[in-house]
Amino acid sequence: MNLNKFSNMKPEFSLEDYFSGKTEAWGLFHDRFGNLKRSFKVDITGTLSGNLLTLDEKFLYDDGEEDQRIWKIKLLGNKKYSGTADDVVGSAIGEASGNALNWKYKLNLKIKDSTVKVDFDDWMFLQDRGILINRAEVKKWGLNVGVVTITFLKIN
Repeated sequence: MNLNKFSNMKPEFSLEDYFSGKTEAWGLFHDRFGNLKRSFKVDITGTLSGNLLTLDEKFLYDDGEEDQRIWKIKLLGNKKYSGTADDVVGSAIGEASGNALNWKYKLNLKIKDSTVKVDFDDWMFLQDRGILINRAEVKKWGLNVGVVTITFLKIN
């Protein structure tokens, strides 16, 4: 997809505005064959301080597993972002245009007792009523491993 195609789409998406405060999310992971492998809920608290957005994400999976990821996202200006988290390899890069944001990064994904490095290509689309829809392709060695779909709801 070309991010510029969304430049006139509304409502306008601002990562820092949307994720400042409380957000809830519900997600699904489908493998490359379309089989639902996991579902989860995420409670997110975002804190903006200057040009740094901190996202504290608390995950609860359908099997009872709990996890946490803390993102440190730098606002680079012109709707461009870079971010880090403990399980992210290097830095994530993102850019927004209109109602869309594209966010790319490498992640050390925990699978049972091992870790696999995968590539995430997230596309987020802001909708009316504070709903944000995210579709992420997950790849390993350029091959599709699965798709994560997440729906976010801004609480305040």
